[in-house]
Amino acid sequence: MELLIAFIVIVLLILFFVFCYYQNNKLDITEYELESNKVQRDIKIVHLSDFHSKPFKEVLDRTKELDPDIICITGDYINDKCRNKDKMLAYGKELVKIAPVYYITGNHERRLDRFEELMQELEEIGFNVLLNRCLKTDNVTILGLDENQADFSDYKERKKGTFKYKDMSEHFAELERADNFRLVLCHFPENFEGIKEMNYSQYDFDLQLSGHAHGGQWIMPFVGPLFSPGQGVLPKYARGTFGDRPKLIISRGLGNSEFPLRLFNHPEIVIVNIKKV
Repeated sequence: MELLIAFIVIVLLILFFVFCYYQNNKLDITEYELESNKVQRDIKIVHLSDFHSKPFKEVLDRTKELDPDIICITGDYINDKCRNKDKMLAYGKELVKIAPVYYITGNHERRLDRFEELMQELEEIGFNVLLNRCLKTDNVTILGLDENQADFSDYKERKKGTFKYKDMSEHFAELERADNFRLVLCHFPENFEGIKEMNYSQYDFDLQLSGHAHGGQWIMPFVGPLFSPGQGVLPKYARGTFGDRPKLIISRGLGNSEFPLRLFNHPEIVIVNIKKV
């Protein structure tokens, strides 16, 4: 009997670890289609977010297969312990072989003591590092925001409603002078319309891509996403889309940070197809 119980326990443990691995590594691809008269031709964007220092080989392989025109990375590419930095730099070199990469910081990179050094290294491997600046291509003008909402004390202030958000109006004013498709890269999805005077949805642009919320980490049936830093329990801006124009598309992300398990919330590649009309 004892041997039988031990066997059952071992089998259950194996099944549990297989289940956890599947939840953390089963890759979902979510596709969106937009129409615009501001692009000269159809454009495919692959949106990747929140690797958290995970050199995810399947993501690289699938991105190659998708053959995007541009790749957008919306922060937390490397975690706040700088784990796997060399591997992630090597991984980034492979990404830039596929398509131009446009990158913004997340809260994790902003906590690093050698932040500037990392930004230089990412530039050297070919990333377009956008820290509160616009970059114009023939089809798209991209504004990359560096909100620097990184400290754990910031989360406490946001929870109390006393956090002072940065005024990004000057950067949006620069973006609004662009005569092609206007794309915003922002790590924090709630900044789109979940904050008061400083919300980004008030500005004149086409699309915002964000991550950060990890889809709520756990997505429970009939309940939805459970938790996101900065939004708290049952976060609204954790996945999917909001608005029309401007529109927000949120990635559920690819890796994990402090909490090691996703539940019913697989890693996600987001594809945005912009069709010329």
